[in-house]
Amino acid sequence: MLLTIHKDNPPERLMQQVVKCLEDGGVIIYPTDTVYGIGCDIRNRKAIERICRIKGIRPEKASFSCICRDLSNISEYAIHVTTPIYKMMKRALPGPYTFILEASSQIPRYFQSNKRTVGIRVPDHKIPLELVRMLGAPLVNTSLHDNDALVEYTTDPELIHDQYEKLVDLVIDGGFGGNVPSTVVDCTPKDGSWEIIREGKGSVDILG
Repeated sequence: MLLTIHKDNPPERLMQQVVKCLEDGGVIIYPTDTVYGIGCDIRNRKAIERICRIKGIRPEKASFSCICRDLSNISEYAIHVTTPIYKMMKRALPGPYTFILEASSQIPRYFQSNKRTVGIRVPDHKIPLELVRMLGAPLVNTSLHDNDALVEYTTDPELIHDQYEKLVDLVIDGGFGGNVPSTVVDCTPKDGSWEIIREGKGSVDILG
């Protein structure tokens, strides 16, 4: 199903339809402030395993992130966030960044990496933020790659739907997506420092 939702003013009725799909264990494709992502309710193990099959990876090798609604939401799912790291995240979020943090007990063990870390995102996009708020739990997030060797990310939601309509339950058309992924920042070094793992859409200058 392809569901057109206005990115700046998503209708409650349509958003409830997406939330019901997620609550029922559905897998969806949705827009973010960077590239289109594929995800599900983080509490649903079978849905996460289904995403792994779609992407052709083993669950224990997956490096998915999760979308939280705001910084207070992050404190529920990550631990040992130092004051300097928190201030850096406050400057950057909401925005096109993924912060790798030490996972709290609220993150299901099957979702965590072998290092017991989790990638956290708060995108500057109303649709995923509203979905998280209405769902009452983070969304699993992983970038939707293109099969074309010359084009890394698909930007047209109608083409995305054509490619994935038999693999996922719902595709949200929130307009054309971007083709530059988020900037990934590893905040887990024991000395309290941080490291850029991938420079993407988010400027590193704002990180300080």
